[in-house]
Amino acid sequence: MAAKQLPATIRKLVATSASPKFREIVTIKTEPTPTPGDGEVLVKNRFVGVNASDINWTSGRYDPNAKFPLETGFEAVGEVVASGPNTSYKPGQAVMYMQFGAFSDYKLVKANIAVPLPDVKAEYLPFILSGNTAAISLDKVGDIKKGETVLITAAAGGTGQIAVQWAKLKGCHVIGTCSSEDKVKFLKSIGCDRPVNYKTENLREILKKEYPKGIDIVYETIGGEMFDICVESLATHGRLIIIGYIEGYESGKGVVPAKTLATLPARLLPKSASVRGFFLKDFSNDAGPYVAKQIQYYSEGKLQSAIDMGEKAPNGPFKGLEKITDAVEFLYSKKSIGKIIVDLNSKL
Repeated sequence: MAAKQLPATIRKLVATSASPKFREIVTIKTEPTPTPGDGEVLVKNRFVGVNASDINWTSGRYDPNAKFPLETGFEAVGEVVASGPNTSYKPGQAVMYMQFGAFSDYKLVKANIAVPLPDVKAEYLPFILSGNTAAISLDKVGDIKKGETVLITAAAGGTGQIAVQWAKLKGCHVIGTCSSEDKVKFLKSIGCDRPVNYKTENLREILKKEYPKGIDIVYETIGGEMFDICVESLATHGRLIIIGYIEGYESGKGVVPAKTLATLPARLLPKSASVRGFFLKDFSNDAGPYVAKQIQYYSEGKLQSAIDMGEKAPNGPFKGLEKITDAVEFLYSKKSIGKIIVDLNSKL
């Protein structure tokens, strides 16, 4: 079933060469509007999500054999405007999806990966990538249990906000790191028991003094010195989940200092502690059920979804495909709260 009055061409943001310097390598490319094939739908994107890993993708770290120009972006919320054979979706259906090349005004998507939504709403977008990363990793890798103490780094970000709330829903005591007093207030509003502004407080000393028995689970996204502090603070049987290492994304540096790597076995062994990696694509079978659970919790008022569309950003608000670069840079400024989202309807 094909929709009528589709544009003759579409626009998408592509990277022309491998580099973490996003602004320097991306450009808008125009090409003919594609027609959905068997099991495919054409989605008109309305909201796209910005992630720290966007520059890992364009730098070729996820796929060293990637061919350029390379489509960019991981996730979007939009509306089906045309559908191919053997799909249950009809034009007008709101959907969310996670697929490379989401930074485009229209996108061909396999129907079996599209998630139906009640309506086209930006607040759903944090759940599919950021939220699934938080919920699945804490459950499946962190083995989270009621009554445990959980430390979330970059807790006011797109995935951190869901991790905080997921741990609270599990009945845990939650500590969250952040970089401003506005973020401290935000973390308190979503239930974080002990927000720590590392710009004004010494996290290492706070953990030693206030949590002498150590931390049961660490949700770690920063790397560098933060990783070292987290390893030092693990409790007996503690688990540190590596979600990312954002400090090294732009610089290309390693996930942890060399001194930490050299002493890691000696620091973990006496505590029977562990460091565990998490990469969302390795848990694809869990993606659908966890998105559904988050949407359910959101509709029931048990889960908040904070989004940042650049209203307070120097180059905001983020409206239109041209503003994606500004949104990526805003993420790395560490001034955003919640999930950074770009509204592709620039006419509003």
